[in-house]
Amino acid sequence: MTAIFLVWNPDRWNDWNYTSVVEQVRETGQFHGRWDVARPADIPAGGDAWLLLRGKRGRGLLGHGTVIPVQPCAGAPAAAAGTASTQLIVAFDSLLPLGDQVAPEVLRDNVPEVHWNVVRSGQAIAPSAEARIRDLWQVEGPAPIPESALPVPGTYPDWAVSTVGMNRYERNPEARRACIAHYGTICAACGFSFEIAYGETGRDFIDVHHTVPASQLDSNYRLDPVTDLVPLCANCHAMAHIGATTPRSLSELRQLLAGAGFMRGRTLSPGELESQHEAQRILGPAQPGYPPAPGR
Repeated sequence: MTAIFLVWNPDRWNDWNYTSVVEQVRETGQFHGRWDVARPADIPAGGDAWLLLRGKRGRGLLGHGTVIPVQPCAGAPAAAAGTASTQLIVAFDSLLPLGDQVAPEVLRDNVPEVHWNVVRSGQAIAPSAEARIRDLWQVEGPAPIPESALPVPGTYPDWAVSTVGMNRYERNPEARRACIAHYGTICAACGFSFEIAYGETGRDFIDVHHTVPASQLDSNYRLDPVTDLVPLCANCHAMAHIGATTPRSLSELRQLLAGAGFMRGRTLSPGELESQHEAQRILGPAQPGYPPAPGR
């Protein structure tokens, strides 16, 4: 067994402040909690746990973590037959806020082999189903924060740390597919292509940016993936959100790039630049079309 389900019903057990837990995971990357599984379970250290929500607050896939079985204390009495239970330490590393869980209908459509209505805590997940859940979570789960941008806890004051997230419209697989089919995978702001820069590894990779401010959304809002989404590279997507209450528009991003002296086009290698500078030295400064050499 490499993966199990954990089922949480806040109406029956609510000993944790889930909002605080979500915030801690977002800020530090993990939250450790104890979890009782009311059945024997052979769970290896580092096994995956997928958290399901049930009860009056809704249903759906809420989070992911890794589990570590707690070894029984020496001399502890053995559990009676039929009443065995396993206590786990769960290291949650990815959680959605209540209300944003992956809906049951989405789970049924994408992972039909799981009987979602009768899942129990501790239930093993078949490897094929777990792979589908993982793929779905990459799209519908919380947007990951690049590790290089995570400060070591305690090294910076709260006001010095900014987090840029992706909303559910930007993570919607059908909306992403329609947006990319229309615009392609070139960044609409700066023209960057992951495929050109990284080859086959970067093929078809691009973020999409939701251009409609959240203040304009209501319950009647219906996404138009062509007019409401645009493809942006990770850098431009971050700049669309960071330091802005209302996300910057595509034209504002282009103005920022132009104001900083950015010119769209192919990046020249150091050798090509040196050749141009040498040609300029030979032909003289009156020749058009060559950039000035540094320091001249």
